[in-house]
Amino acid sequence: MNRTLKPKHLIRLAKFFVPLILGLGVFAILGLTLVTIGEENTWMILWPLLIAYFFPPLGKESVIPLGIGVLQKGLTIPFLNLHIDAGQINPLLMALSIAFIDIIVALFLVWNYDLAKRIPLIGKFMIKIEEKGKISGKKYSWVKPLRFIGIMLFVMVPFQGSGGLVGSIVGRLIGMKPWNTFFAISLGAVIGCLLIATFTQAFLIFVEINTTLTLILIGIIAISIVLYFAIKKRKKQEKSTM
Repeated sequence: MNRTLKPKHLIRLAKFFVPLILGLGVFAILGLTLVTIGEENTWMILWPLLIAYFFPPLGKESVIPLGIGVLQKGLTIPFLNLHIDAGQINPLLMALSIAFIDIIVALFLVWNYDLAKRIPLIGKFMIKIEEKGKISGKKYSWVKPLRFIGIMLFVMVPFQGSGGLVGSIVGRLIGMKPWNTFFAISLGAVIGCLLIATFTQAFLIFVEINTTLTLILIGIIAISIVLYFAIKKRKKQEKSTM
């Protein structure tokens, strides 16, 4: 009995493993490089943030500012009584690292979309997003007429759950070709992450200049967000009672 893998089977295996190997390989090289140049503490802060990005509700809008600003004084690990003094992670490094994750996820789904739906947890999440998108077309209706630009903006703007995974699903829902979706996600991820990193850096500089005014602005923004969601919730309740 001939058990030799056929070329099409080898191609399928390559499509499954290449994105995984590429992603792990790039970050392994990055880690080794940082350690070699004496930035091992930076790597000790960076890699947990990269892993955290895979778990909602954390997104680029929270992970990137954490890496650039909040953790600049280091990280204390509870129970182990261990403090890692990392200093500030380079904004460009932080932004491109998160963008690269979205790119790798999009590449994996270009080649393995249907297979990914069979993977535990990820598959259930994909099916859930697909069902929501089909039932409530309004959620992604603004993306469809814009096509490539729409997917790029969807990934670029830090909506909750707007990374490479959800972007790939939305691209499939609106009928875009897989490779067009991939390039739109890649552009959106890089531009969006760089913008967040830039605004975070500018915010930190502004805090140093005028801390009191910064706190007032944060308070105004926080109140505006709470009011927005309260009004939105009230409108939904009014519609449901009509």
